[in-house]
Amino acid sequence: MRGKDQQQLGVFSYVSPELRVPQDHPLRPIRTMADEALCGLKARFGKLYAKTGRPSIAPEKLLRALLLQVLYSVRSERMLMEQLDYNLLFRWFVGLNMDDVMRRCSRRTVSDSSKEMLPTPSSPPC
Repeated sequence: MRGKDQQQLGVFSYVSPELRVPQDHPLRPIRTMADEALCGLKARFGKLYAKTGRPSIAPEKLLRALLLQVLYSVRSERMLMEQLDYNLLFRWFVGLNMDDVMRRCSRRTVSDSSKEMLPTPSSPPC
């Protein structure tokens, strides 16, 4: 008997992205290394952000996204944001759940945000 082509969009997802990425995927050890490196920078990130105001995208997520852009040769930030919107592997690596929304590109881009985290020649090292 032929099955029906029924398409019902699930309202809730009970499968985490962690379970969908194979254990032997090459990005797994890279994510572990990135997480360890970023963990050591949490104190520095905390000093760079104000205590009040609108919450930003976590700098760890921004840097993981930029790492993906380099590793997968994504040509532009717009294309990176598109990949983050629907690519489950990218969402897992950055640390986004399926329901999380990435902000759309605007005049202020991912690289603008990441440049603020880097020390300038005139600023003293942390």
